[in-house]
Amino acid sequence: MEELTGAQALVRSLERHGVEVVFGLPGGTILPTYDPLLSSRLRHVLVRHEQGAGHAAEGYAWATGKPGVCMATSGPGATNLVTALSDAYMDSVPMVAITGQVGRSLIGTDAFQEADITGITLPITKHNELVTDPERIPAAIAEAFHIATTGRPGPVLVDLPKDVQQATAPWRVTDWPPPMDLPGYQLPAPPSRAAIEAAARLLLQARRPVLYVGGGVIKSDSHADLLRLAELAQAPVTTTLMARGAFPDTHPLALGMPGMHGTYPAVAALQEADLIVALGARFDDRVTGKLADFAPRARIVHADIDPAEIGKNRAADVAIVGDLRLTMAGLADAVAALTGGPSDAVQPETADWRAVLDGWKRQFPLRYTQHSDGPLKPQYVTERLSALTGGNAIIVAGVGQHQMHAAQHYTFTRPRSWINSGGAGTMGFAVPAAMGAQVGRPGETVVAIDGDGCFQMTAQELATCAIEKIPIKVLIFNNGFLGMVRQWQELFYDERYSSVELGTAIPDYVKLAEAYGCVGLRCDRADEVDAVLDKALAKNDVPVVVDFRTHDREGVFPMVAAGRPNDEIALGPEFSADEQRAATRREMELR
Repeated sequence: MEELTGAQALVRSLERHGVEVVFGLPGGTILPTYDPLLSSRLRHVLVRHEQGAGHAAEGYAWATGKPGVCMATSGPGATNLVTALSDAYMDSVPMVAITGQVGRSLIGTDAFQEADITGITLPITKHNELVTDPERIPAAIAEAFHIATTGRPGPVLVDLPKDVQQATAPWRVTDWPPPMDLPGYQLPAPPSRAAIEAAARLLLQARRPVLYVGGGVIKSDSHADLLRLAELAQAPVTTTLMARGAFPDTHPLALGMPGMHGTYPAVAALQEADLIVALGARFDDRVTGKLADFAPRARIVHADIDPAEIGKNRAADVAIVGDLRLTMAGLADAVAALTGGPSDAVQPETADWRAVLDGWKRQFPLRYTQHSDGPLKPQYVTERLSALTGGNAIIVAGVGQHQMHAAQHYTFTRPRSWINSGGAGTMGFAVPAAMGAQVGRPGETVVAIDGDGCFQMTAQELATCAIEKIPIKVLIFNNGFLGMVRQWQELFYDERYSSVELGTAIPDYVKLAEAYGCVGLRCDRADEVDAVLDKALAKNDVPVVVDFRTHDREGVFPMVAAGRPNDEIALGPEFSADEQRAATRREMELR
């Protein structure tokens, strides 16, 4: 029987689990692990800030469907992971974080770089553990990956005191994974067949159904069954910010994104629906607006792997708890059985509803004006990127106006092609997450669409990308403002622009990119966008940063103000007063 140090056992456990890459930054209490890491088959990507390691692990997980792994030392190293852990927790991203800790005898003494990271992260991890016995490490790591990837995915943290990493213990593992002891961790039972059949019947009885698709469809890889279900039921589909790409935007049943900055057809369809089938979605405030006024005439079918989500915000008429992949396949099969049987089979009667929705698509499209000699619009850049990539790039966004423009105007046709920070809304997410996505899918084009505010929070990871030869493309929509904050101040604070202007002079993003070993480009004219994008997309051996100087007053519309009913959707300045009145006072002849 082998004797291994705790550090060696950790590295071997990661190898046995099939981990390919670890994003991290060493420090005193994690140094014992960095020694065997040097001679392992694991790739280590040395980040410039631990937050970057966490977001890179998230991006890797989003892009591949496999858990991302990050590593940091104790104290500030560990606390710098907190934002990424919170982000992963909100967006159900499978991730394992490993942190060093001061020696066992020093815990609780306020030792140098001591922080109670398990206490700090208790509310923002699915599970965490301070390991105090080196023999416990293999099982602790196996349990971490099991918890992170099963049920509703999420982040798990394992904290390892320095002396536990240095101590030796017998390696008793013959088969992987080793026995796990998780008496309080229970996976949901298979979804109820009776509930699935009840949902299928409601779906075929409905005259104004909407499939409200959340990130759970992406996480469960059930997009193929979603397509089958939608076509069998002839039910229109809305894909939330977390679910862009789960259903192709090019499909006739696609309504686009609902919510605060959703398309008019998606927002209005949910309001007017007589049945909403929520699939891996959580009725969050950015979709529902004022909850009491959301979808007032709709019955609700709610399917989710997490029973805590059922009824949390909106009561369900039919609740389906279980693995969404099984639920989706079961729903599609149940609808097929009802529609494809004998001559008296039930058929969907949604033609009138779909005609109304098609009318709304024509009447209230996403609208903006790009003049050939006018200020560059971010919507135009996004649409040209979509056209030039054929929708086949992986798009990673930060948080703010650029995120919404990307979600609205890029045409998504496949899952795991859209990565963003949804629940937490973490500025600084895009560059390191794109780095992680590119590592996970090295043969694909990965484009980070970022704002000038977000970019400056984690721009240092460009150095990591250049040194590690991770050729992401970063498009900065540079309007010189914290754009979404400016828009809110314009609309709700009488245009009192307090502490929101960044300016475009400092920094010089082209020079900054070059200083980090990247290619730097700049564009401020619409007629130059294609040429600049072609040049950026052609670079496959070095990161590229493009400074797009965009209109400093362009807003994001449509918009439903926070806390207001979705019926009060504002179409934006491109629409006439008559069109706005028609949108908010629509008459539904199907009632």
